[in-house]
Amino acid sequence: MNQQSKRLRVMMNVAIFAAVTGILAQVEIPLPLIPISGQTLAVGIAAVVLGSRQGALAMICYALIGAVGVPVFAGFSGGLQVIVGPSGGYIFGFIATAFITGFILEKTKFTIPMAFIANIIGMFVTLTFGTIQLKFVLDLDWNAALVAGVYPFLVVGFIKAFLASWIGITVRNRLIQANLLKVSPQKGIA
Repeated sequence: MNQQSKRLRVMMNVAIFAAVTGILAQVEIPLPLIPISGQTLAVGIAAVVLGSRQGALAMICYALIGAVGVPVFAGFSGGLQVIVGPSGGYIFGFIATAFITGFILEKTKFTIPMAFIANIIGMFVTLTFGTIQLKFVLDLDWNAALVAGVYPFLVVGFIKAFLASWIGITVRNRLIQANLLKVSPQKGIA
């Protein structure tokens, strides 16, 4: 496969998972400060299917599309005010989460149990970024930030980590079998 074809495949992978994240962001359970949405599920799936580099690129693309005003964030919101607002830290966290989750899998093995462990670690990465920004934007103490930004998401986060692992590994294996996803010998995506 030539370089141009590889580049096109990467751009398509990134675009598809940025779009999937925007769609799943609209699946939402409202809470007082930060809603529970399908965004983190999409981040986990992207990381499991695409690996560290492409997963992170998909989340960068998603964040940029939303930052310029396209309503792809939770609640059909978009714009810089979301990025710098109380929930913006979670969006920044998606980038780090996708990279770290994919990286763990690239260094270990793409299996459902390993993907579950990687997604749990990723969940805490997202929650850390989100809680830090929530604390400073809303001028909360650390306890209040944890109560608002971490505790409500833990149980659902474990469920999403399992779903992202199961869906991600299933989709990844099917794409590889269909020759739609090329995997390099180093376990990552070529």
